[in-house]
Amino acid sequence: MDFLVVTGLSGAGKSRAVDALEDIGFFCVDNMPPSLISRFAEIAIQSEGKLSKVAVVTDVRGGEMFQDFQAELDILRGLGVAFKLLFLDCSDPVLMTRFKETRRKHPLIEGEKGSVEQAIAKERELLTYARQQADYTIDTSHLTAMQLKERIDSLFLDNLSNRMLISCMSFGFKHGGAPSEADLVFDVRCLPNPFYLDELREKTGLDSEVSEYVMKFPQSQELLSKLLDLIDFLVPFYLSEGKSQLIIGFGCTGGRHRSVTFAERVCAHLTKQGRRAAVNHRDIFRT
Repeated sequence: MDFLVVTGLSGAGKSRAVDALEDIGFFCVDNMPPSLISRFAEIAIQSEGKLSKVAVVTDVRGGEMFQDFQAELDILRGLGVAFKLLFLDCSDPVLMTRFKETRRKHPLIEGEKGSVEQAIAKERELLTYARQQADYTIDTSHLTAMQLKERIDSLFLDNLSNRMLISCMSFGFKHGGAPSEADLVFDVRCLPNPFYLDELREKTGLDSEVSEYVMKFPQSQELLSKLLDLIDFLVPFYLSEGKSQLIIGFGCTGGRHRSVTFAERVCAHLTKQGRRAAVNHRDIFRT
């Protein structure tokens, strides 16, 4: 049985994540009090395969009941449930903008004298343990709904007990900086930039002309070679620590050319090795 616990910040996209999980066959239950998670897990186990892929969402909407979260995870472990924990994160400025635009009320705002900023800070404090325990973390600050769905698909289409997923992510430093969920970040702004060539500016690293331009320089080839050696050296250590997800970020100025090229090349290298790898281009369509 695949049993996934989903939590995270209010406004970070848990509802959209649930929609994506349902699309790939998960039976989802939203806003479940933590104290009921283990009981529901037992029901799923006793369903004789009828509930083979389950996702439960729990967060601070449960008020004081969320204090049971840590103890409930310990109960799941005691029952032998091989669960995974997905945490949805988002930057404070983006969260505040989302609450303003949707006019939704933050679940903790009444206890924080009507301040959304203070409510978000309080929620982060309450979710500290969940963030630290997460097997998978997705920062939705710069993701569209479709990009979030693609991330969910890449993480959970396969059985959760499968080997570690290595996500190769390209991004642009000018679009909010490096992704907070990345385990390794490599800056490729040191390489020649295709942006300054008129015939390549509007293309991306997915286009052969751009990729070939980036990789025709000796320094690009040497950098890729050294990065592959380092990544090949590090991956077994992450595997031995039992990580479920490794996120490798490649950043350039705009996230359209050099970073995309390197993310694609590294992902292809890992896939060729038999690793479970996926690529995600955070800022490829941003200007």
